[in-house]
Amino acid sequence: MKVANSRENMVEVHNLTKSYGGNAPAIRDISLTLKRGEFVVLLGPSGVGKSTLLRTLNFLVRPSSGTVVVDGQDLGKMSGGQLLEARQRIGMIFQEFNLVNRMSVLTNVLCGRLGSLGFWRALTYSFPREDQERAVRALERAGLDDPEMYMRRADMLSGGQRQRVAIARALVQEPKLILADEPIASLDVIMREQIMDLMAGIVKRDGITVVMSLHQLDAARKYADRIIALSAGVITFDGPPADLSAEVVARIFRKKVEAGAADDDGTAVKMADGNG
Repeated sequence: MKVANSRENMVEVHNLTKSYGGNAPAIRDISLTLKRGEFVVLLGPSGVGKSTLLRTLNFLVRPSSGTVVVDGQDLGKMSGGQLLEARQRIGMIFQEFNLVNRMSVLTNVLCGRLGSLGFWRALTYSFPREDQERAVRALERAGLDDPEMYMRRADMLSGGQRQRVAIARALVQEPKLILADEPIASLDVIMREQIMDLMAGIVKRDGITVVMSLHQLDAARKYADRIIALSAGVITFDGPPADLSAEVVARIFRKKVEAGAADDDGTAVKMADGNG
């Protein structure tokens, strides 16, 4: 269902809360607006609500209260079919790739087009030629331009290659919004940078809004246009990386600050264990 929103806004979240059972809310009363073509990092250690917030943005997790508006559509007011249709323009990238190991690389990417097929075509994986061409283009954009690789089973690939396939699967949807849940956590340092370069290039070239959860401070500072930090399910910082001071970092990661040392980004701070 369409609602009035600013044309420059891709996502509008109002008073969002999600509780699991009788536990304290995973996220609590969150309101924010994300612009089109913005690279946003949700920053913080594990357990602060990053993944829950990310997954409410396409209703993989349905919030307990509040509203989520994506590209002018209120997800909470949609029927099941309407929600599936809306998700076709919201790509999702996972930490553990979520590929089907026994399927080929190309078929895994084509799975991003299943929602656009009729019932029988989707049931039999009968993809039209145009979708196969889209899938090849998406693989090339994701840095996999070896046609011999496209017929390999997904479980024959390295971790970095598997994440590139997952990115291609998101791209083949021709999304307006991509949600990425800790996409570099399972990768080595070199591959992390390559994947982050790729994601930043997608934002710059295609103007796609990317919302990515991370706990790597250096990557967030280097690549994000905007950092939103969470602690105990609430937003504790929202701004550009340049405003992420040592004191703010200490508060986000619940560390004590020791003067006279530098972190891995060169900031004059050293983080030591403590309650903060």
